[in-house]
Amino acid sequence: MPENRERPGGRTIRLAVATVPAVSSTPAGDPVVFMEGGPGGDAFGAIPFLIASGVNRDRELVVMAQRGTLHSEPHLACPEIDRFNAYAVGLPYDAPSTGRLLVGAAKECRDRLTADGIELSAYNTTENAADFADLRRALGIEWWNVYGYSYGTDLALTYLRRHPRGIRSVAIDSVAPPQIVSLPWTWDSAQEGINAIFAACEAQPGCGSRYPDLPRTLTEQVRRLEANPLTLTVQPPGGGNPVKVVLDGGSLVNLLVADGGAMPAVDVPAALDELAHGNPERFARAQAAGATPVIGEFAHGLTQSVACGEWAPGFSEADLLEAGRRAFPGWPDTVLAHAPQLPFEYDVCRVWNVPDRTGIQRVATYSDVPTLIVSGTFDAKTGASWGEYTARTLSRSTAVRIPGIGHFVVPQSPCAQSVLASFLAHPTAPDDCCVAGLEPAPFTITPDPERA
Repeated sequence: MPENRERPGGRTIRLAVATVPAVSSTPAGDPVVFMEGGPGGDAFGAIPFLIASGVNRDRELVVMAQRGTLHSEPHLACPEIDRFNAYAVGLPYDAPSTGRLLVGAAKECRDRLTADGIELSAYNTTENAADFADLRRALGIEWWNVYGYSYGTDLALTYLRRHPRGIRSVAIDSVAPPQIVSLPWTWDSAQEGINAIFAACEAQPGCGSRYPDLPRTLTEQVRRLEANPLTLTVQPPGGGNPVKVVLDGGSLVNLLVADGGAMPAVDVPAALDELAHGNPERFARAQAAGATPVIGEFAHGLTQSVACGEWAPGFSEADLLEAGRRAFPGWPDTVLAHAPQLPFEYDVCRVWNVPDRTGIQRVATYSDVPTLIVSGTFDAKTGASWGEYTARTLSRSTAVRIPGIGHFVVPQSPCAQSVLASFLAHPTAPDDCCVAGLEPAPFTITPDPERA
């Protein structure tokens, strides 16, 4: 592919493509193409989840490593940032000294990549979408179906808007609508996902009575840890040598938003209660999980080029703080000044230094292509309500919410898998009846220390 389509005859890049055969002996002729999240994730790493979810049951599955990611050339890995992240589990999350180390790691990576001749501004969603349009033509596919999650939904909607030819249907999972994605937006999603977990606990008699008033407990713990951080030594969940971790208000919030296996949603009420009673073990172990990243795998270079060109511009640091105050009144400003999952992002973007692309990218997609929109009610990264918001401009869309599921819904929900299969078979009339009977899984209930 061209690195920059605005420079004819310029540098080219290479993108790896995998095709996974359909399980059916009589597959449909229109494959499914997958768009990975991140931005910067390893698309090939998602193949086992996609197969287990039945995405290739009746159709061939096409997976392409997005530009800049693992298996593509060049690979915009930033081992400097990976090493910072491993070290940062033992640092105050939002301390200025921590921010300086992150910015230094980002600058070191940027300088190295640009010294290799890489044009970082070309690693954007517009070019990414054009890569997929060119891929369809290169493979000689007349029609295909698009399935993307997280950033892959931003990419899929951009692709649908700019390159609608050949798209039979679009399925988007954990939606980040391109017209709305920004750093302040992250606080809206965090509020929605965290509050949904608390509301679900309150609705379960055993959980609601055991853990009353979870919003107040969270606010108290965020304020307490931000004023007096805890420093502990714990073993990472995956094993290995114990590591030093720091739990402050910012790291606590980041763990709740991260929605990773280290802190399942069903454990959140118990973990908060234990923390309030002097036992931070669950959160400490979840924090320690970040101490062992795979160095050089994730494409932080694509992350920063997209975030700094498309998400950060147009809003100020004051706007981000105000969005945090609206979402979580009473929390310390030192916590609310940082977008969840993207701390110190404005400082990083000043050194990453790519052009503002919001005029091109921050645009709604209007389409009558059949679209399935899947959201998880516990998703604190891309709040479930953004599914219905996105559906407003997609005239033949079906939006479903899966209760009790967080980010990347389909691999976690047999019902969502069934809906996706039905949608691919009948895009204008998918069977989503299974959603009506779903309830969140029971929350973890621990003995009450005050009754012991």
